[in-house]
Amino acid sequence: MSETTIDTSALGEKIVKVLKTIYDPEIPVDIYELGLIYDVMVNEDFDVKILMTLTSPNCPVAETLPVEVEEKIKSIDEIKDAEVEITFDPPWSQELMSEEAKLELGML
Repeated sequence: MSETTIDTSALGEKIVKVLKTIYDPEIPVDIYELGLIYDVMVNEDFDVKILMTLTSPNCPVAETLPVEVEEKIKSIDEIKDAEVEITFDPPWSQELMSEEAKLELGML
């Protein structure tokens, strides 16, 4: 494997694993299972851009959660930089939650 080839699936798994360690403070479910992560992009320079939302625009962690996501993603060895963009389009809804999250919250 040449140095320019990125094993995106393995790197993607690492990113997801890290995202699953970050929890919404109001709901005992990680942000990945909650469906707060809309997109993860990695370029050839190993810069990661994450498009995510919050459960509400007034979320108490609106300031700190994106920073936590950036810091934890940057801690992955291969990653050079990480940027989080917050969007409310589409707005988050319980429909975005995984089956696992719904089960954990007694919604199934």
